[in-house]
Amino acid sequence: MLASVESEAPATMPLPGPDSSGDDLFRMGLLYSTGQGGAPLDYVSAHMLFNLAAMRGSLEAKVYRKELSGEMDPADVAEAQRQARQWLAQG
Repeated sequence: MLASVESEAPATMPLPGPDSSGDDLFRMGLLYSTGQGGAPLDYVSAHMLFNLAAMRGSLEAKVYRKELSGEMDPADVAEAQRQARQWLAQG
């Protein structure tokens, strides 16, 4: 399950499927990084999705992930990486 940076903002979007493309994951990461499209503003989930998108070939996701990392607490970056590993293990 995607964690929310703000506990009062529940994640309302479903997890991406294991067959999601890098572009799909990138677009979902954009939603979480901006709090648009029904997604809560959640940098941990956005970083996780950008990380997964980058692993699936999205060059844009690499850029956004790096920028987002600079705005995040190192513990939150570590949590996003943990969540990405968990998602990969489930898929």
